[in-house]
Amino acid sequence: MPEFRPFRGIRYRTDDLDAVAAPPYDVIDPAEREALAARSRHNSVRLILPGDGDGYERAAALLTEWEAEGVLARDDVPAFYSYRMTFTDDSGAARHSVGVLGGLVMPNASGEGDVLPHERTLPKAKSDRLALLRATRANLDPIWGLTPVVGLAAAAARAVPLATTVDDDGVVHQLGAISDPEDINVIRTIVAQEPIVLADGHHRFETAIAYRNERRGAGITEPGDDAVMCLVVELAEEHLWVQPIHRVLNGVSSSTGLRLALARRFRIVDAAPNTPTALASLVTTVRDQGGVGLVDAEGLARLVADPDDLERARVQLEPVLADVPSAWFDAIAQDALGDVEITYRHDAAAVAAMVANGTADAAILLPPVTVSQIRAAAKARVRMPQKTTFFAPKPRTGLVFRSLDEA
Repeated sequence: MPEFRPFRGIRYRTDDLDAVAAPPYDVIDPAEREALAARSRHNSVRLILPGDGDGYERAAALLTEWEAEGVLARDDVPAFYSYRMTFTDDSGAARHSVGVLGGLVMPNASGEGDVLPHERTLPKAKSDRLALLRATRANLDPIWGLTPVVGLAAAAARAVPLATTVDDDGVVHQLGAISDPEDINVIRTIVAQEPIVLADGHHRFETAIAYRNERRGAGITEPGDDAVMCLVVELAEEHLWVQPIHRVLNGVSSSTGLRLALARRFRIVDAAPNTPTALASLVTTVRDQGGVGLVDAEGLARLVADPDDLERARVQLEPVLADVPSAWFDAIAQDALGDVEITYRHDAAAVAAMVANGTADAAILLPPVTVSQIRAAAKARVRMPQKTTFFAPKPRTGLVFRSLDEA
């Protein structure tokens, strides 16, 4: 069963966490990276995304310098850390997500043991994170795991408050410490009862395993190497807001040609201009009635799969993926899309704007997967296509770091 460990967190010693916290590395574009760095010379973006010419060794040097200067300091005793995000979702409903940060012991290889990945990964992102981990020997932001066991949120509520920050979207992030031995045992017991479903951070998880195995192969064993900082949250609708990740297309010869190719596999309906109101309607329709959205130079439309093509695709897929949009769409549309370049964005409005201003040729808007689909895929040890789920909001980088060299 999963093993979860407290650790001595490294934290900023400042009351202005807004100036030093940052989003996870994989949602920061170059302009936002520069804006975050300009907020403070100690902003954590300088660690997770070293600037041009700095390299990963510079990130490691900064981490050391900031500890020496007292900007960062290690907590006196090992602890679990509660993490609460309070926010408003797209429908205007008040929501919260509550979990616990700790060191999750890793299996020998991804997909083995009791940590169950639910998505495939891309190799480039893993090589980047491996270079950073080698240099810093620190977990700078957490992966995100889910437990089906109830009780973790109640244990997190007993934490001693430590820090609060509000991100640019108005999400309130609150960190607390859990160091009471009884509470630590309760949390360990809860996490150990059932396998952990890996929700977010697949690249960092696989990177941490690769680094641990690399060290083992060299005959080096350190206690901190075999775990990775993980935020564990209950696998429940109450604590999770799952958004889709859309496909941005470049290299499309023409929107007419794309539509003709797609029309061999889909009905193209609900045509509309590319406006915010029409986009919001399309996103809702795709979510509630099925299909996927299309954004191109001609505007917006909904793609409804040919029933026979859809059935053939579903038969070829693992049963737990039959109704996962990214899986069946890829299977049906692969020949229609051909060799177009595909990148990934979670914000439908941003994607539509990219097509409108010509920085993207077209886009496919996917509906979100459900919590039950995530649970079923992980339990069956079947991975969804890469970039299928976007768990929101994202924990902030900079509230707590975990060193692999705890002293």
